[in-house]
Amino acid sequence: MKVTILGAGIIGVSTAWHLLELGHEVTVIERQPDAALETSFANGAQISVSFCEPWANAGAPLKVMKWLMSDESPLLFRPKLDPHQWRWGLSFLGQCSDAAFERNVRQLVALGSYSHETLKSMVAATGIEYQRLERGILHFFSTPADFESGAAGAELMRRYGVDRRVLSREEVLRVEPALASWAPNIAGGTFTPSDESGDACVFTQQLARRCIERGATFLYEHEVLPLERIGGAVRQVRVRRVGHPQVRTISGDAVVAAMGSYTAPLLRGVGVDLNIYPAKGYSATFRLRDPKRASVVSLLDDTRKIAISRLGDHIRVAGTAELAGYDTSLDGRVARARCESLRRRFEQLFPGVADTSEPNYWTGLRPSTPTNIPYIGRTKVEGLWVNAGHGTLGWTHGAGSGRALAELISGRQPALAFGFTGYCEVQGRFKAVAA
Repeated sequence: MKVTILGAGIIGVSTAWHLLELGHEVTVIERQPDAALETSFANGAQISVSFCEPWANAGAPLKVMKWLMSDESPLLFRPKLDPHQWRWGLSFLGQCSDAAFERNVRQLVALGSYSHETLKSMVAATGIEYQRLERGILHFFSTPADFESGAAGAELMRRYGVDRRVLSREEVLRVEPALASWAPNIAGGTFTPSDESGDACVFTQQLARRCIERGATFLYEHEVLPLERIGGAVRQVRVRRVGHPQVRTISGDAVVAAMGSYTAPLLRGVGVDLNIYPAKGYSATFRLRDPKRASVVSLLDDTRKIAISRLGDHIRVAGTAELAGYDTSLDGRVARARCESLRRRFEQLFPGVADTSEPNYWTGLRPSTPTNIPYIGRTKVEGLWVNAGHGTLGWTHGAGSGRALAELISGRQPALAFGFTGYCEVQGRFKAVAA
């Protein structure tokens, strides 16, 4: 088949790689001059299979209400006159129950495990180097109450086969001695030795180059024009080079929409309504002054809900989510406050370890669903497929999402229990749902 993929982030490029593996002809359209220059560019760097709990849980509504008044809150809902935002918010509230939480966790863990094994196979096959550290992820807590809640969460994850270990303060420091200066403020932690970290941007760009070597066509600096149904199907895409008026049509057998947060508005034009809303995330990357005192194990700070990952002689601090539309600016009051909170928190945890006077701040739009479960599969429009809505877990779920969709397009059965879009499971097999 000839398949056109819209978007060259980790999701789109992984999909391209696995389609090539299965013998298809692939064209990738990307508006940026290279792969992974938007949401996949400077994320938290964690492959967090074991830390994939959905945002929606029984305690979330109260927390969100408390956070409304603070520019530095981990999850900030900034109301707008946007029906898509309000629809997303109401759906999110509908997922804030213990039953929904467990149902969603089950699917996220299944996709995460499948994706992690897929990533390992891809790394072995390609030899790509991307500052990978297979040292696990350590989640530390600053209050006994938060630690107790974290231990309960670890017990839940163990029910799904996740090896999340509960650690005392002393055990936390044995896993990551660099936290010694913060030790009096640590109540305990949880640790998943099977998780890892690495630079998603470097991996994705290297994978894109290998796709090109295998015959894929990447049209960089090309924007996708509104999709059109022809005979009830979408099998071709109109594109043009950024800044140029000439329109070009790319035709084939299938189109895959993998444009992150921009997937939803694009597909609404052909009658496909996905409940994806952008969550603006922030990161700061610092050059290390004293690498020997810097952390090596990837960390989660529960109090601030931020990730800290080592990337060679730099450290990446990432987190927070702001539901405020498609704004990616860094110069507004709220954006400056959120960036500064990342810098300030890192200095509290690791004083003097990095040069925080010259931070490299970044923001990206995480394509989030109310359940945190992405849309992977076929749409009701013939020829049109989707791979989007991965939220904060695009790097974690990217390799497996690409593989699963490539298998579905090829008429194969992905080996995981997951609610693929446009399919229902009948006697252990996925059957297409009639449009």
